[in-house]
Amino acid sequence: MKKLGLTLGKFAPLHKGHQFMIETALQEVDELIVVIYDTTVTPIPLPIRANWIRKLYPSVRVIEAWDGPEGYSSDREYEIREEQYILGLLKGEQVTHFYSSEFYGRHMSIALGAVDLRVDEARQRVQISATMVRSDPHKYREFVSDIVYRDLITKVVFVGAMSTGKSTITEALARQYRTTFASEYGRDYWTEHQVDRRIGLDAFNEIAVGHIEREEQALLEANRYLFVDTNAITTYMFALDYHGRAPELLTRTALENAQRYDLFFLCDDDIPYDDTWDRSGDQKRHIFHKQIIADLKERRIPFITLRGTLAERMLKVDEVLKKFEPYRNYFGELHN
Repeated sequence: MKKLGLTLGKFAPLHKGHQFMIETALQEVDELIVVIYDTTVTPIPLPIRANWIRKLYPSVRVIEAWDGPEGYSSDREYEIREEQYILGLLKGEQVTHFYSSEFYGRHMSIALGAVDLRVDEARQRVQISATMVRSDPHKYREFVSDIVYRDLITKVVFVGAMSTGKSTITEALARQYRTTFASEYGRDYWTEHQVDRRIGLDAFNEIAVGHIEREEQALLEANRYLFVDTNAITTYMFALDYHGRAPELLTRTALENAQRYDLFFLCDDDIPYDDTWDRSGDQKRHIFHKQIIADLKERRIPFITLRGTLAERMLKVDEVLKKFEPYRNYFGELHN
């Protein structure tokens, strides 16, 4: 007889305790089903939470339960609703092993006619809970996989023309919030590889890839926020300026950038121009600033403009971050 395992939960977020249960089940059954509930406990959407499991365990059959019973209770009325709901999802499939680390293992296994298997119910093997992770993901970083952790971090990017204070505010905010930042990879690349202040078209693809790699490394060590100095959209604009066109990989990466970050801040060109050897002049800065704004609007990317001194700009960012809730709409002052 085929051994069909089942477990269920919110996985809000998925942590090493959940993973231990899933991995234990995978060693003992022929196939494993994971039912994951929609919930208001976390703002992280159900598809993102489901995809954590799909990426980590490709052999698992993940069922997204959009209309499952609300709450969490040992009340018999609630148990009956949950049993009926799960049996309805299974459509007659016979589960042989039910996995959990909670009290509901008893009533669910009876309803399913399955073996009741509790995995680390006393939390001795993995001493963590989703509530603990939600309270401070950085503190409990060791209990969360990289795939999950990156989705617990708010990604904040600063775009703008040359000499508009992007690097300065990125580093200052990282210090203030005690987190990591990703510096501009393109500037480092350009300094190392430029010839007569020019680089080739294909080099812009290398910059796009290198910058994302730098971001990903910083993201895994971030504490609540990751602050990013420019992105592929800015690199795309520089490619157009240098060559009149952009290579395919960079163009695609720039398109994907709209979804990569939670907040876009545009650094205004209202601060004094720092006329270093690697820059093209203040007039060019003003033109490039207008082009970046036009490009953001063309891409339908909401952005918040930062003006004034560093202190004034940081205060504006602080105000936005206090209001901002990840995975929720932000109805603040966007285009200004």
